[in-house]
Amino acid sequence: MRTPYTQLYLHLVWATWDRLPLITPDIEPRLYAAIAQKCRELKCVPLAIGGTADHLHLLVRLHTTVSVARLAKEVKGSSSHLVTHEIAPGEFFKWQGTYGAFTLRKREVPVVKRYIENQKQHHAAGGLWEELEQTMTSDKEKAGD
Repeated sequence: MRTPYTQLYLHLVWATWDRLPLITPDIEPRLYAAIAQKCRELKCVPLAIGGTADHLHLLVRLHTTVSVARLAKEVKGSSSHLVTHEIAPGEFFKWQGTYGAFTLRKREVPVVKRYIENQKQHHAAGGLWEELEQTMTSDKEKAGD
């Protein structure tokens, strides 16, 4: 049986609730591993995961059967559940409700991958790509509802 040939590359970025510094060095390795595992469960290939204490970037090769919305929902939901129930039970952890999503050409993947893997250095030095750092905040979240 033939399968479709695709090269669908997606860069997702989302923040912690109110941009609080919730991604601590203690939880980061397990959080990133869980995100990569959820991607693989959805037949997506995680290419890079990186971020800072208040937001996260994910670069994946998207499977043809998975929508952007489903990937974001399941990755965010399962990782938040893991943190609040296994990694740091009793501690506050929550993702913001929205995310930014960007498609890439195959030739752009190595550059974006390096950018994601070096998030801490980029933020420390101020060398950011503003369009890749954007996450949408709804009016409801702005109002604190």
